Amino acid sequence: MCGIVGFSGDFRYQDLDSAISAIAHRGPDDSGIFKDDLQKVGFGHTRLSIIDLSENAHQPMLSEDESIVIIFNGEIYNFKDLKLDLKNKNYNFKSQSDTEVILKLYMNEGIEFLRKLKGIFSLAIYDKNNGNIYLVRDNIGVKPIYYHQSDKGIIFSSEIKAINEFLIKNNDI
Repeated sequence: MCGIVGFSGDFRYQDLDSAISAIAHRGPDDSGIFKDDLQKVGFGHTRLSIIDLSENAHQPMLSEDESIVIIFNGEIYNFKDLKLDLKNKNYNFKSQSDTEVILKLYMNEGIEFLRKLKGIFSLAIYDKNNGNIYLVRDNIGVKPIYYHQSDKGIIFSSEIKAINEFLIKNNDI
């Protein structure tokens, strides 16, 4: 199990650190943060390394040109088949992770890639090219993603207590 947390809007980046700490038990092996000061977007991830234990599978994971960012929690059962298809389309991979496969699949097909995923997951993708953030979970909801939306923007996470780190510290409850 991993943990994801993020926001888009008028929130403080230091609260992202607190939110990651609140869900650290979900991923004791690694953690990472992505910040886009211009667009006021922040992503955080705590990692439980299972498939690819290397630094190449670190999250948040960015595309080569850094225009697309993903954080992911879950397991994609058919990622090896999807990876093979992408390799046949001349995509190169640095890791053995299902996260990188999802990232490249999004780059190849846009949000329609979701139809190909078989597994349990929650994820967030930030696409700087169109300014969109996509929050997605599997159809059954095995890997949850909670969110809070207000005039300030949106906060999301694998657990509500990470969202509360933003709300309590900003007196937004």
